[in-house]
Amino acid sequence: MGEKNILAYFRSPEEAEVVAGKLNSLRAIDVSIDRFSRYPEEGYDVMNSIAGSGSGLAATFLQQTSIGIPGAEILAAADPANSGMSHGGQGGPTGHDILLTAVVDEEVHHQALQFIEEAGGLM
Repeated sequence: MGEKNILAYFRSPEEAEVVAGKLNSLRAIDVSIDRFSRYPEEGYDVMNSIAGSGSGLAATFLQQTSIGIPGAEILAAADPANSGMSHGGQGGPTGHDILLTAVVDEEVHHQALQFIEEAGGLM
């Protein structure tokens, strides 16, 4: 009997927890839930890349606290949220910033995918 891996994205940890419980009832081999972000840390305070100090574009619009990785502030300033053209908030355009990772037996894989779909998860 083989194993199948699943990556599913949810809008909230509570949605993912419901599915995790159902996957555990199917005797999932491993299940984990994590929040991810497009930035290295949840919050950051970006320095102005040209002047070397003070607030930059990303700090002005995204209003966060310290990235601490050289060059990351430039990428953060290029974020679509700074243009006013982005749709979505935390987690990007889809708002699905909760990742459920699971390993299940092949024989219950389709049932596991059905649980995720019914709960509104993306795969």
